[in-house]
Amino acid sequence: MIVQKKRIAVIFGGKSSEHEISRISASYVISKIPTDKYEVLTIGITKKGKWMLYTGSTQAISDGSWEDDKNNKTAFITPDASVAGLAVITEGGCKIIKLDVIFPVLHGKNGEDGTIQGLFELSGIPYVGCGVLASADCMDKVVANIMLEQCGIDQAKFTWFYSSDYQKSPDKYIEQTEQALLKYPVFVKPANAGSSVGISKASNREELQKAIETAMKEDSKILIEENIVGKEVECAVLGNDDPMASIPGEIAPASEFYDYDAKYNNAASELFIPARISDELIYKLRVTALKAYRALGCTGLSRVDFFVTDEGRVLLNEINTLPGFTSISMYPKLMAACDIEGTDLIERLIEFAYERSEKNV
Repeated sequence: MIVQKKRIAVIFGGKSSEHEISRISASYVISKIPTDKYEVLTIGITKKGKWMLYTGSTQAISDGSWEDDKNNKTAFITPDASVAGLAVITEGGCKIIKLDVIFPVLHGKNGEDGTIQGLFELSGIPYVGCGVLASADCMDKVVANIMLEQCGIDQAKFTWFYSSDYQKSPDKYIEQTEQALLKYPVFVKPANAGSSVGISKASNREELQKAIETAMKEDSKILIEENIVGKEVECAVLGNDDPMASIPGEIAPASEFYDYDAKYNNAASELFIPARISDELIYKLRVTALKAYRALGCTGLSRVDFFVTDEGRVLLNEINTLPGFTSISMYPKLMAACDIEGTDLIERLIEFAYERSEKNV
């Protein structure tokens, strides 16, 4: 008996500062999708926001040359739920390709912040990952911090302001920061950016001003947090209503902090799985990861990042709703440590997409 394959669309690229990482992550995901069960379509989004159906090699996705493929066709997910598919522009008009599930391998703005999830909801097509609200809340570090604070989850002291307000009265917000956090150094972050893009460490007022200017290039809202001295520990979470938290892993960054280069380019960053902390702290971290995941309404997957101090404090740093899937990314490594890896991991994520879609009908 011939079993009809389901059709899955993997979307990569996007109008984001993490465009390049998305391409590499997508290559990993595509390589792990079982082709005996799924027909894989690949949809690339350029940095300018152009959508194209791409039919070439996975390698060209990684290196960016996919954009020059002469066989590319303009294509986009239609918001019409009665269509539930991909509209492909052809010489003769428009062709509709039905889709069974979408796997958005998109990081950062326009891909991980609820924007594209809204389109998926309108389309009625099941999709991997968190929904609109959870994606938006976790992407906005200020909103996430306020919600986590309300839930009683320990985190660094913080203050925030809008870039437009700062430009009108910079001295006022510099003083606000110094009064709220009391001492340097501090970390300055754009509220909506991923992979540590736009984040700077400031050790004095002059550096603080420069750091704010850097963050303002990435977002209209600025978050400033106290410096926490401790281990950087991450936990992968998988599931919907009854999620599981992985064994935590520890990062020893190659640079002063785990910035974009240390995450994706510098192989000198070391990963320790399990993290070099006590069993008691491992338990506390996993419980806190699940509490935060559920409190913010996450589904499918997320990576929850923490600081663990020498005094035994576990402070939540941030939640990433579509973490990296590169060869050195922590999420797939943490899941592999729990005997969930490769094709098994990807299939589970797809199954959770169907489960969530069925419950939302």
